[in-house]
Amino acid sequence: MGLLEGKRALITGVANERSIAYGIAKSFHREGAELAFTYANEKLKKRVEEIAEEFGSNLVFECDVSKDEDIKSLGEWLSQVWGKFDILVHSIAFAPRDEFKGGVIDTSREGFKIAMDISVYSLIALTRELLPLMEGREGSIITLSYYGAEKVVPHYNVMGIAKAALEATVRYLAYDIAKHGHRINAISAGPVKTLAAYSITGFHLLMEHTIKVNPFGRAITIEEVGDTAAFLCSPWARAITGEVIHVDNGYHIMGVFGREEEIKKEVFSEGK
Repeated sequence: MGLLEGKRALITGVANERSIAYGIAKSFHREGAELAFTYANEKLKKRVEEIAEEFGSNLVFECDVSKDEDIKSLGEWLSQVWGKFDILVHSIAFAPRDEFKGGVIDTSREGFKIAMDISVYSLIALTRELLPLMEGREGSIITLSYYGAEKVVPHYNVMGIAKAALEATVRYLAYDIAKHGHRINAISAGPVKTLAAYSITGFHLLMEHTIKVNPFGRAITIEEVGDTAAFLCSPWARAITGEVIHVDNGYHIMGVFGREEEIKKEVFSEGK
């Protein structure tokens, strides 16, 4: 019997098979959860329908989280197809491409508003609208963050600010929804080669640096994030809420240097 047997999970933010949300859906499906999916616009519809079919689902719904009416319609649709459900996966973040050029000091007012609305407020709006559908189900909510919420990552810019706000939102929502018996946590995932990642200037250099520094010397996989999400949404994590769990091969614990062999190369290389 899987960890999530009998659970119903709504997955947002799947773009393709490289998406972190896809890795989460894969783990949830393996652990026995029934899945439904949202897509942001018509351009993504066919791709998300194909992914849903892969996981034995035909439950796919369009939802632009910048529109309150779409979120309300999502709640009405879920009420019709499921009645109640157990898990919400919030894997949604966006800032205009131009906001990743230059520095934070170059952030436009409109770009800031868009980043905060799509990446942060959407979690609040979805939680508020869908919470009644979790009544009596010990619901669990997962969102995705990144180390740029804690430390400066060049060119991550306004998204780092948004992720910091997202992590604070998780803590405040954890307090609010606990009275209903529900939990919420964030996963701070290491860099993954997703469509969104390539909006960040110099992403390939960031990936190389992360691999060089983290203790395991390799990139994370979407499956590793998915397995952590499955655990957090299972009864095994029933006392965990309001947390930010790092799935980054230990990158966040490291200081200036990296693994021992890299330090030796830097310090004891010829001519030093």
